[in-house]
Amino acid sequence: MSKVTLLIDMGKYRHVKLPADKARKLLNIIVNKLGKRTNDVDEAQRYIANFDVFYEIMKKKFKDSLAPPKSVDDMIRGNIIVDRVVLSKEGDEKLVTIVFDRRVPVDKIVESLKELGYEVDVKKEVMY
Repeated sequence: MSKVTLLIDMGKYRHVKLPADKARKLLNIIVNKLGKRTNDVDEAQRYIANFDVFYEIMKKKFKDSLAPPKSVDDMIRGNIIVDRVVLSKEGDEKLVTIVFDRRVPVDKIVESLKELGYEVDVKKEVMY
């Protein structure tokens, strides 16, 4: 069983870094668990599916992440799932860091990662 770290930053956003194919599966599982599919998830799926194109765009614009567009209605209702997506490469491996909105329950993310076959280590970022 592979290990993965779920990092909760100071702003309470949840970060998880996975291979691109696993990241897409994770988003699908979370959408099913939460029972809602929003535009931000669809856009994040598109970024991951077209990894090479969006990776190049990110590099050309000197950005470290891509933020999917979010509707104001979804923000007010608390329906945002994906805050931003970070695309990276380590050798030939395509990696995706999904930054989930702070209102996505940690237990749902952990359950979804376990369903993908990962052992999850939850870490909270602390500022001294």
